[in-house]
Amino acid sequence: MLQDVLGDLFVFRMVAAERSMTRAALQLGMTQSALSQAIKRLESRLGIKVLARTTRSVAPTQAGEQLLKTLIPALADIGAEIEALTDLRERPAGTLRITTGKHAAQTILWPALSRLWKAYPDIQVEISVDSTYLDIVAHRFDAGIRMGERLEQDMVAIPIGPSLRTAVVASPAYLALKGRPATPRELAGHQCIGYRSADGGLYSWEFEKDGRALGVRMGAGPIVNDGDLMIAAALERFGLAHLMEDMVEHYLADGRLVRVLDDWCPPFADYHLYYPGRRQPTQAFKLFVEALKGRI
Repeated sequence: MLQDVLGDLFVFRMVAAERSMTRAALQLGMTQSALSQAIKRLESRLGIKVLARTTRSVAPTQAGEQLLKTLIPALADIGAEIEALTDLRERPAGTLRITTGKHAAQTILWPALSRLWKAYPDIQVEISVDSTYLDIVAHRFDAGIRMGERLEQDMVAIPIGPSLRTAVVASPAYLALKGRPATPRELAGHQCIGYRSADGGLYSWEFEKDGRALGVRMGAGPIVNDGDLMIAAALERFGLAHLMEDMVEHYLADGRLVRVLDDWCPPFADYHLYYPGRRQPTQAFKLFVEALKGRI
């Protein structure tokens, strides 16, 4: 009886996180029919609806939200205790789920994982590259990697990378035609290649000089949702691009791109690994952190 209830609660937790029966079924490796039956059993036992369904979406009811407040941390604690049992093995093992953006995945996460897997092949890490700021608890991630200034207050944050810097670049041909902007305010008269994140927000170009921050209005230009496409557009003379410095270093070195507004792009907060403060890190997680810090 209790085993069935726990299983149905886990199914409910997944549906609430995914806001979709279809996606939850895929995550759990179940048929939608079996998943629906689990939810019906749970609601029958409780005598109350925990999910509100429409033809397009599914979401927790008020009672469901109340149940989730207890259920989410309880399941997280159970998962952490199960993971902690792997510390008793002779060789460290365990599974970690990490969410991060593309730039951090390429420049920090992947080099660290390469070292970790060579030293500890029994540690498995699942990487989810996503430009949105997901709720790592709700989506069952062990940790995330994001910029330091964008972290939730109740998270433990560990700096894991060097200071970062952005660069505003364009092709020599574009600058020969349109001229070089001397200050960020002149960007309003230029074509600016925009970046739109997965949550629909358009990335704003922010600058700083002598301790003075400046947000600017950008001129109209192509809008994409991928850094590589921004570089491609800049190379093809479609405008100015605002990107991480290390993404364009070799284009600057060979002259295909030229940097402007260099003095308005100082170093800023580095990447942080963040995770819920109430969770006890497993041995696998501790080794993962050591790899991110370059100690493995």
